[in-house]
Amino acid sequence: MYSLPILLEATVNGLLTGAIYALVALGLTLVYGVLHIINFAHGAFLTLAMFAVWIAFSAFGLDPYLAIPVLALLFFAVGYGTQRYVIGPASHGDDGNILLVTLGLSIVLENVLLALFRADTRTIATDYAFDVFEVGPMLISRARLYGFLAAMVVAVLLWLLLARTDTGRAIRAVAKEKLGASLVGINVKHIFAVTFGIGCATLAIAACLLMPIFYVNPRVGQAFVLVAFTIVVLGGMGSIPGAVIGGLFIGVVESLTGLFLGDSLGQIGIFLIFILVLLLRPSGLFGARA
Repeated sequence: MYSLPILLEATVNGLLTGAIYALVALGLTLVYGVLHIINFAHGAFLTLAMFAVWIAFSAFGLDPYLAIPVLALLFFAVGYGTQRYVIGPASHGDDGNILLVTLGLSIVLENVLLALFRADTRTIATDYAFDVFEVGPMLISRARLYGFLAAMVVAVLLWLLLARTDTGRAIRAVAKEKLGASLVGINVKHIFAVTFGIGCATLAIAACLLMPIFYVNPRVGQAFVLVAFTIVVLGGMGSIPGAVIGGLFIGVVESLTGLFLGDSLGQIGIFLIFILVLLLRPSGLFGARA
């Protein structure tokens, strides 16, 4: 039996990791909430963003945290252009086609990255990667704490964007009723692209927060996107608060499961939660019932 300080430290570390999971899931749930499709290229875009962070650090010496505004803007543009000029035209307005296009895009991106970087695993060495704060009997990773704080700030800013700005109102209008939004003068195609761009920007921020404590290879995004899907289902498809709370909860579940069963089996708890949610509450914690 583990002592209380060890359990408390595992819970806190789970919350810190879960915040970054939530940030990865935010883009996924936002795209679903507006476009009403599952973006199968989400993991590939995360991988691309993590390689961008690695390149920025290795080639230009840019710290991952300082790279956040640069890469967020860059990936917003990438996401906007991808939705507006690739996914939208190729899908011809059919949701089934969108799924196939994003799946194909995922395969293309992963194989391009594999061709460019091979299957090697890459990391970056920052001065603070192994720094810790001592809080009573607990040791808290400095990089994970910064990641937690940044993820919470991004979640609040995203909520404010959706709730208090004209762009946010347009996004919510399109999510609610696409035809009605177009009838009152909202450019639906533009809003679709903006939403996809915001989703990619959140991935870029998540990548900047992940790289000081994680590694990147051409398939690393798939592991995160499986967790993100679980969070989206748990929190409720399309729910921003659900993604945040679900991410924190999943982080704690993974941490405690890893503590009791070993790190290699830590994700068993995540997928048990996924199955239970599908069986007991398919709409998730904050999702609307059909």
